[in-house]
Amino acid sequence: MKNYQKIAIVLVSISLTGLLGKSSSTESAVNQSFQGWFLNLIQDEGRKLPQPPVQNSAISHFFSQATDKSIEDCEPKTSEPNFLVLAGGATPQSNEIALEKNVLYFQRTLKNMGFKSPSTSIFFANGNNGEASIRYIDPQRNQRFKVPNIPGLNGSSSLKNINGWIDNINQNKEAKKPIFLYFTGHGILNERNSDNNALMLWNNTPVTVAKLSNTLDKLPQDSHIVTMMAQCFSGSFANYIYQDGNPNQPLTKQTRCGFFATIKTLPSVGCTPEVNEADYKDYSSSFFAGLSGVSRIGQKVASADYNQDGRISYSEAHAFAKIDEKTSDLPVSTSEVWLQQKASEEDINQLFNTPIIELQKIARPQQKYVIDSLVSLFQFDPEKSYMENLETLQPYQVATTAQQAYKIRLLMELLNVRMEQKVRQSDNEQEIAILERLIDCESSSWK
Repeated sequence: MKNYQKIAIVLVSISLTGLLGKSSSTESAVNQSFQGWFLNLIQDEGRKLPQPPVQNSAISHFFSQATDKSIEDCEPKTSEPNFLVLAGGATPQSNEIALEKNVLYFQRTLKNMGFKSPSTSIFFANGNNGEASIRYIDPQRNQRFKVPNIPGLNGSSSLKNINGWIDNINQNKEAKKPIFLYFTGHGILNERNSDNNALMLWNNTPVTVAKLSNTLDKLPQDSHIVTMMAQCFSGSFANYIYQDGNPNQPLTKQTRCGFFATIKTLPSVGCTPEVNEADYKDYSSSFFAGLSGVSRIGQKVASADYNQDGRISYSEAHAFAKIDEKTSDLPVSTSEVWLQQKASEEDINQLFNTPIIELQKIARPQQKYVIDSLVSLFQFDPEKSYMENLETLQPYQVATTAQQAYKIRLLMELLNVRMEQKVRQSDNEQEIAILERLIDCESSSWK
């Protein structure tokens, strides 16, 4: 069977129409955007991806303005970071209570992990000005608004406050700490260039990948920065590892990596005005549960220490989230985006025809956890390839949006392993060094 026919089978079987549950017109756009992402893996670099429309038309004009990679050795960091939290919507109507509760769960996670007085700066929506900006649904199902109530809230989510935080870091004479940046809020798609999407700060302020990258450049060049972002189209921010946030430019001098709720062309889940946290199923909830061992409703979860070294790394929490988060999200990390962008038509062909067990054998522990879990979920035969197993799926096995997403996550995980193997077996010392740098950064932890 020709490769393009195989790809067509995969894309048809994925059935993103059912997966995302959008209206018919939006279904078409989102389906095309995912197909564009997937086909980009086997097409020439620079080919334009079909894109769904920008969600906020009032700021769509914003995007109309729109090598030798030197590598330094990087070791995983295990010291307590400087925590920076950027959160909330851009307006009261988009500032759902789930975003406030995400910040509160982040604070509980720090406490659960034994941090007594961590260096934490929190900038949320309108900050401390007393405006009732958080939208929620009361028990009578009425929409209401309330004032933010976050202990230790430092101010509004604004570029001014981010720059002030950076100035304080630069002026601090204490021992330098790694940085962990958590963003929970909204993102918008740049339909001109999905490699440069934006996150939204308070007062409808977009911050593109390029803008964030250049803003972080103000920190010392030897900074170690990890991001975790849960907004729509967040996978685009994997490009913040490059100068100007541009994948055609060299890597930044700083060590950077990150984890993102979904790929650059798809929305994510989690922003809701509903109050009951037991119903929250989103990437950041699962990521922090994996990191701390405690869910957002206080329940213990299975250990994510897949390599059994006595600590939970960011990449292990990311792997935990890929299985735990029962939603339509397609989580990615910086190294995974970097690897997926390198896949050729030949790589895809080999992946489709490779028995799953061959990739299981060479996978790192956290990758093996994801593959093993999804192979078991779908009752796949690991002696067969992904394509062969796909043809045996029964309707009941892909009846929910989570099951459909899991099917895509397995394909992506297998591709990650295949491409990592290819890079490591190459004679390209520079690419091997980039891969090691990203994986080392992602293998860091809070403790």
